[in-house]
Amino acid sequence: MVCQECQKRPAALHFTKIINGEKTEVHLCEKCAQDKGETFLSNGTSGFSINNLLAGLLNMEPVFQQQNPETISRSDIIQCPHCNMTFQTFVKTGRFGCANCYLTFKEHLTPIIKRLHSGNDVHHGKVPKRIGGSIHVKKQIQQLKQQLQQLVNNEEFEKAADIRDEIRSLENLLRQEESGS
Repeated sequence: MVCQECQKRPAALHFTKIINGEKTEVHLCEKCAQDKGETFLSNGTSGFSINNLLAGLLNMEPVFQQQNPETISRSDIIQCPHCNMTFQTFVKTGRFGCANCYLTFKEHLTPIIKRLHSGNDVHHGKVPKRIGGSIHVKKQIQQLKQQLQQLVNNEEFEKAADIRDEIRSLENLLRQEESGS
């Protein structure tokens, strides 16, 4: 596919934009994408960029949306002690200045991460099925133990006894796998 701008070089960047059901595709070579800068996404209108998109996702604090930087007092500005990056700068760029920024802005990142990951803020990971045999069983036992504790706290002892029995059978299965029988 050839670049839509210069009609000379092969397109290296392919972008599809769907707004109100209307699909628009943009195909640019690296040089034209750099020349147009980040405004190519809107085809020259309003100067929309990928950084603006990320900043829109990250900009969840109304304080930063409504006030000018001059009206925010120095005590309201959250700043990383290592790289001196402010949260406002992070929101605008979508990038941190250093690894310590994660700790500095932690309380502001949790709602953002939950929003981006369907309400989850903890990564549980995945285990490949073909090599994770005992790992799957251990994980299932751990989940059942949490469920058992919840049932005991709710005084649902009949259900708790069933879960306890299931945990015991899985632990026996695990012992058999580990002993090689």
